[in-house]
Amino acid sequence: MTSYSKQPTSYYIQLEEQFGAHNYHPLPVVLEKGEGIFLWDVEGKRYFDFLSAYSAVNQGHCHPLIIDALVRQASSLTLTSRAFHHHLLGEYEKYITGLFGYDKVLPMNTGVEGGETAIKLARRWAYQIKGVEKNKAVVLFAEGNFWGRTMAAISSSTDPSSYEGFGPFMPGFSIVPYNDLNALELAFKSDPNIAAFMFEPIQGEAGVVVPDVGYLKGVRELCTRYQILMIADEVQTGLCRTGKMLACDHEGVKPDLLVLGKALSGGVLPVSAVLANNEVMLTIKPGEHGSTYGGNPLACSVATAALKVLQDEHLAENAQNMGEIFRSRMKAIQSELITEVRGKGLLNAIIIKPFGAQKTAYDVCLALKENGLLAKQTHGDIIRFAPPLVINEDQMHEACDVIAQTIEAIV
Repeated sequence: MTSYSKQPTSYYIQLEEQFGAHNYHPLPVVLEKGEGIFLWDVEGKRYFDFLSAYSAVNQGHCHPLIIDALVRQASSLTLTSRAFHHHLLGEYEKYITGLFGYDKVLPMNTGVEGGETAIKLARRWAYQIKGVEKNKAVVLFAEGNFWGRTMAAISSSTDPSSYEGFGPFMPGFSIVPYNDLNALELAFKSDPNIAAFMFEPIQGEAGVVVPDVGYLKGVRELCTRYQILMIADEVQTGLCRTGKMLACDHEGVKPDLLVLGKALSGGVLPVSAVLANNEVMLTIKPGEHGSTYGGNPLACSVATAALKVLQDEHLAENAQNMGEIFRSRMKAIQSELITEVRGKGLLNAIIIKPFGAQKTAYDVCLALKENGLLAKQTHGDIIRFAPPLVINEDQMHEACDVIAQTIEAIV
């Protein structure tokens, strides 16, 4: 039961408009409750959630086992900083490194902090192990990447909406086309100072861009051949979203550095992690990197529970099966508005042809909202669909009915 006087949707939106920074453009819906695959707004309307907080709630909203871990730990110890040991950190580190097969983990908070950490590790490794001249290390990124909004993240971006007006930018970053092994090898050959290639196995914010079969294996082979670290940004694609525990698992490749976040806490609080073996991780010594909140007791308890839910409830398998149903249903929609359906597991997108008086995918999202399903457009003509991985077959078909009826009704 809420302890405040409930107001209409317009009241809360107006408050944000007046007192909040204008950095997002959300759909005009104000949510107050979530459970499983559903969300409810302040006026009591229920929605299918087909965004999952950008894949942060893979385990479903307010999963009881994750919330139980949160509440139990919150009542005893939440934060010590890394100035002191606490009893959960080592157990969590042992569990997550064993699960993903790495020597060590460096726990952080947000996904972008994980990316920043991976870059620092790659640069340090380049100087200490590869022998790159001091301050000359280069980290290569894929065109179309998105991994956050920090200065490093926008310095590596090719999207003007991310970087325009925020320069000067950080040096030491280069760009190569995504899904192009020939261009990648050419870049590797031309610059001996390249320390790492950081990329998303499937590009999320770019519109669920799935690379050709063999691309991931090719990246792994080239990185090994040219002594360059392979950094997989699996903040969005990891943790069962694409039908495997990691998207890299679809081609059986193991990155040198693995960046995780979002669903690592089941959407309960910011938790991220960078995993690597000793050759990379031990290049940073005590006092040279850290975070007050990274690896806090609350995060360790919640992340352990979140990972166990993914395994125990076989959510990778469910994502694979439900994703096949979703794409099949989308391809069957009788509408010229849909020009492409793509995705893997439960990370999917449809491409919408502009229609009417300059209407776009955003207008389709507004119509979906009215019909009880929440999704969000990206890059104007793309709608990303990513429900919590706990969705069952009946729920999937019901949600697909909503999408099909909505799109077919648009003239």
